[in-house]
Amino acid sequence: MTAAGFAEGRRLQLARGVLLQCIMGGYPPARFYGSDDGDLALVPDPAHVYRLPWSDQPRALVICDAQELEGGGSPLSTRAQLKRVISHYTDKGLAPVVATELEFYVFAPNPDPAQPFVPPFGLDGRREDGHSAFSVSSNNGLRPFWHEVYRCMDALGLPRDTFMHEMGVSQFEINLLHGDPLLLADQTFLFKHLLKEVALKHGLIAVCMAKPLAHVPGSSMHIHQSVIHTHTGRNAFSDDTGQPTAMFRHFIGGQQAALADFTALFAPNVNAYQRLFHPYASPNNACWSEDNRAAGLRIPASAPAARRVENRLPGADANPYLAIAASLAAGLHGIEHELEPTPAVQGEFQVPEHLALACTLDSALKRLSQSALAVELFGATFIEGYIATKTLELTSFMNEITPWERRILAAQA
Repeated sequence: MTAAGFAEGRRLQLARGVLLQCIMGGYPPARFYGSDDGDLALVPDPAHVYRLPWSDQPRALVICDAQELEGGGSPLSTRAQLKRVISHYTDKGLAPVVATELEFYVFAPNPDPAQPFVPPFGLDGRREDGHSAFSVSSNNGLRPFWHEVYRCMDALGLPRDTFMHEMGVSQFEINLLHGDPLLLADQTFLFKHLLKEVALKHGLIAVCMAKPLAHVPGSSMHIHQSVIHTHTGRNAFSDDTGQPTAMFRHFIGGQQAALADFTALFAPNVNAYQRLFHPYASPNNACWSEDNRAAGLRIPASAPAARRVENRLPGADANPYLAIAASLAAGLHGIEHELEPTPAVQGEFQVPEHLALACTLDSALKRLSQSALAVELFGATFIEGYIATKTLELTSFMNEITPWERRILAAQA
């Protein structure tokens, strides 16, 4: 839209079906978004108008809500779903607080997708070999790129807690500061957009696939969650003596009760299950533990005021609005129904069968399609539409023959 049109308040409308467009560009049958495929209104959020600092020409980005023409958020909108979950907390005098940790890779351009990704050349003319986890000098090879990332984050008002090099080859992580869940979802979305744009400007590609490389760690989007009492501002997970509260237990219990049903919401693509298949630091279970990264629900070591639950299931490819909404809805379900968690696990442990999660998109979608809880929390319109879109994507993947199949199986026929 032109700047003049935006300033005049001209309404921008969007076909409903676009909210269910699959990643290849197609759409599920129209019955999933209304047979008429009528319009939604894109209503700008005035708190989220951004001048894009990486653009050579004046450009702005505005985060909008997809609303029905008669008013109210569209049930197909993940931002509207997150707003609704937050409102349920508000009705109980509670406010959820979240922070996201996003991992990603920075690669050289990859014009031939049949070839694996490779790290870019650094300032020393070499490609990183992958031995730089948490190194203080690991960012030096891409210094101009990182300087512009930091500059653009400052210009957009995106506060950052820490950046670090992760375990993979040219893999990095950003920790965003904790705060309001909707704000953190917006910031996570904006950062991913910024990251990709700045990378392209520097002749690089930023990749947020869950598992872009074999034999190295995948990329996650861990969600740290706590809840405060709105009338006191105190962490509802700790009592006056600093001990865990019943609400803390019930929140974990709700997460455990829902994670298996919601796996397809946290791991939305076939590649996400490549990450979950290798469980180190990417646990595909609903166990919980005190500071154990093998558990899907980790309680980081912290002071009582910062007691929180880290959901380690989502990958970097997850929709931040949907992943945060699903995780918080699960926790509130546990609070409302006073669900008790299983005993905590520590050290090396075997995952009980009832706490194991799906390892394929197909099985995750089947579980979601049978979930009365998912329909209760997100509505049949959203869940059925989501499954229809993801089934199209899975079908497209199954129509491809991979290099592994040609390399390994052709000689066995």
